Amino acid sequence: MTIANNNTSSTWQLADTVINSRLLIGTALYPSIAIMKQAIIASQAEVITVSIRRQNPVTLGGNTFWNEVQSLNKKLLPNTAGCHSAKEAITTALMAREIFSTHWVKLEVIGNDHTLQPDPFALLEAARELISQGFEVFPYCTDDLILCEKLVQAGCRILMPWASPIGSGKGLLNPYALQNLRRAFPSVNLIVDAGIGKPSHAAQALEMGYDGLLLNTAVARSANPVMMANAFRQAVSAGHLAAKAGLMVEQESGSPSTPVVGKPFWHQADN
Repeated sequence: MTIANNNTSSTWQLADTVINSRLLIGTALYPSIAIMKQAIIASQAEVITVSIRRQNPVTLGGNTFWNEVQSLNKKLLPNTAGCHSAKEAITTALMAREIFSTHWVKLEVIGNDHTLQPDPFALLEAARELISQGFEVFPYCTDDLILCEKLVQAGCRILMPWASPIGSGKGLLNPYALQNLRRAFPSVNLIVDAGIGKPSHAAQALEMGYDGLLLNTAVARSANPVMMANAFRQAVSAGHLAAKAGLMVEQESGSPSTPVVGKPFWHQADN
């Protein structure tokens, strides 16, 4: 018996680029540049994030890192990590566009140093300004519906809501809010960003219909980053495939999965 392959491809349109992987991965925190490269290759991610404030190839002695990143031949997504004001984030984004030759930017404006929660007001201010200057803004935001509505109204075609605080590994703390975002913005690329700790968290996000997942710490800080990158690659693929197949609807009561004795499993009971 042959089962037809019913559009299970992971290919998707992200801004102005068609990519084949729904996993985006960061370049920070790895024990070495060599392991970073191996992990990124194992992940099969086609988009990788880089931080100009941490690894600036011009001013912070990041030439070795930058050369190795270039050798991977991936789509770069510079981020404004470490910025705490709209002005600071805008300046950093302008520098990143010049240095990395891309109009893509992952916009981060941190509002709280304990939770690393983004400042919604400064984030929206910076997003509006950068979009007016021709950037494709990937805003790192919370799962707040009103903030996300305003970001979309400002011109964001991508939203990157957190699952939980950056680096916490707590997974999807508020699935209800994330599901609401998916329903509210069916035509917007939604990428879960921050707080993912396990491959099962990644599969859960993709099962909800999210378009992609961005992570860093869970891979870079694991005992075996290369193996973990491979695990996340498979989890993202499984979650996307499950969403395409159609998940089983939960119900309150039990339902027998085996037929009544003497009846074939394909038997339709008479009503």
